[in-house]
Amino acid sequence: MSRIGKNPIAIAKGVQVTLAGSAVSMKGPKGSASLDCRDHVKVSQVESHLEVARHSDDRQDRAYHGLYQRLIASMMKGVTEGFTKELQLVGVGYRASMDGKTLVMTLGYSHEVRFAPPEGITLASPAQDRIVVSGSDKQLVGQIAANIRSLRGPEPYKGKGIRYVNEHIRRKVGKTRA
Repeated sequence: MSRIGKNPIAIAKGVQVTLAGSAVSMKGPKGSASLDCRDHVKVSQVESHLEVARHSDDRQDRAYHGLYQRLIASMMKGVTEGFTKELQLVGVGYRASMDGKTLVMTLGYSHEVRFAPPEGITLASPAQDRIVVSGSDKQLVGQIAANIRSLRGPEPYKGKGIRYVNEHIRRKVGKTRA
């Protein structure tokens, strides 16, 4: 039996869960989320928690059992607490600011880079060298943070660029020290 898949998912206060066939929908204080499960697993509500069960002991069914349990648990955390990713700008003259909902960044190019977030994502710049991406969808928050990071990824010689907070960049030695 899958150790992860058999764990029950507690339904938090203020969250409405709807099970319709193979679809799971949640609505909470931070937003709403839905997931269409495959036929390999069955989601049921027992009292104040959700349980994920698989139909057989096939290898694929065992894999989906743990996967869908974690996806539904992440949805529950997203609609109650939300997810955040922090980015840090490193470099002389690299800065970020907000213009309404649009993020405006100076990244060493000849022009400012503007980034408008999609629906469900909130961008903030608490300091000139920090960017906070937050939302209720874990995958979307990670993807938007990766898209912002790709605008000027960290380079290995001086470490300049956009990086995640607490990310370690392996530095290379320049040719003068070779």
